[in-house]
Amino acid sequence: MSPHDPLAELGLNLTRRRFFEAGSHLLGGAALATLLPGDVGRAAATADGVARVPGAVGPHFAPKAKHVIYLHMVGGPPQQDMFDYKPQLGSWYDKDLPESVRNGQRLTTMTSGQQRFPIAPSVFTFDRQGDCGMWMCELLPWTAKVADEMCFIRSMHTEAINHEPAITYMQTGNQITGRPCLGSWASYGLGSLNADLPTFVVLVARSTVVEQAQAIGARLWSSGFLPGEYSGVSFRSAGDPILYLTNPPGVPADLRRKTLDGLQALNERTLARIGDPETRTRIAQYEMAFRMQSSVPELTDLSNESRATLDLYGEQVTKPGSFANSVLMARRMVERGVRFVQIYLNHWDHHGNLVNRLKNGCNDIDHPTHGLIADLKNRGLLDETLVIWGGEFGRTVYSQGGLSKQNYGRDHHPRCFTMWMAGGGARGGQIYGETDDFSYNIVKDPVHIRDFHATVLQLLGFDHERLTYRHLGLDFRLTGVEHARVIPDLLA
Repeated sequence: MSPHDPLAELGLNLTRRRFFEAGSHLLGGAALATLLPGDVGRAAATADGVARVPGAVGPHFAPKAKHVIYLHMVGGPPQQDMFDYKPQLGSWYDKDLPESVRNGQRLTTMTSGQQRFPIAPSVFTFDRQGDCGMWMCELLPWTAKVADEMCFIRSMHTEAINHEPAITYMQTGNQITGRPCLGSWASYGLGSLNADLPTFVVLVARSTVVEQAQAIGARLWSSGFLPGEYSGVSFRSAGDPILYLTNPPGVPADLRRKTLDGLQALNERTLARIGDPETRTRIAQYEMAFRMQSSVPELTDLSNESRATLDLYGEQVTKPGSFANSVLMARRMVERGVRFVQIYLNHWDHHGNLVNRLKNGCNDIDHPTHGLIADLKNRGLLDETLVIWGGEFGRTVYSQGGLSKQNYGRDHHPRCFTMWMAGGGARGGQIYGETDDFSYNIVKDPVHIRDFHATVLQLLGFDHERLTYRHLGLDFRLTGVEHARVIPDLLA
């Protein structure tokens, strides 16, 4: 081979690193093109019949759920006061929890100093609901009406016993922050259905009464090591949903468009020269923000909702930031193609004054939860929208601090807690898992967080072992490297 052959010289110089460096602007252009209105929503059919949305990894098989609305009760709802009925505990009032039941379980610093662990039976009455016969607390009369749409899991468990690692575990599959959350994995896998709204939206609802709130921040809806465009976009609960979305005074839309075109040209030059994926994210986000100037005001305008629809969600529905308003916004978002809506609601950390605080919390969620499920069903959206409800762990059967017949508190409890799903391919009317007579240990069909995540990904059309992203030389996945299994009994 002649050393002066230009083609040979090109072949020698075109290393893998040089190829990707030179081609980075092409990759960025391709990514940006997936966000353009003409492409979004036009899924391409493949040989296996699974639709591929431009910009998405694509599901491994036909998904049952196209959207997710995840209702996270921050703090850990008390399972034995809401869904895990234990009538025999009445005779155990103020008696010590047997050591054979606690079995040396790790305690938090809030109860580790207690001399005794007196059992606190629930003060609330329970009734069987629906054809499924699920026992539900008297504080949830509206939710009880849709019990047969729900798939109850009474045997959830986790290793985390404190809030920060526990909520991080539930959201990202790992107790250490920095991993992509479930919403980011769904966005990465499924792609966008609407160029004018984010793929993944986060709403932090405000409780009617706040006595003890946990910290909620962007670490919970971060894309971690996934590209930045898969992070959740947080909508504010008061004022403008997105800051700086409106043009400044004296800046018309055409000038804003011209400014963005100039920024885009500069960013594309930077992308071509350096190849940083965050630059590609910035290009896409600037364009998204411009389109959201018209899409977000239309989204948040409830004037076209009928009185009958508003009544479904209860009297708080028109109050910005309320849980009722948030779940109605979630329905409007999935109706417009948003893939994943995460709603956080504080006020579920019941270390004391549980009876009064649980009444307030259930009052916030009961009517709106029924309204969301009924509204989705009425519009034909429930079959393709998975609704998830739950917290990061459960609560202890023994009282933290003082105990009376009328009131008590409960500490964190990771060994068993209750969650439910509805729609999106979940098996309505299913009651899965059992706990012991003290709602302390699981005695049948345990479901770990990893199993839950694997099952949710299954409903979204993914094999949890194959939905991966290469980072630091490893193929990371939501369910991690430990064993995780899909629970077939939870699937319709």
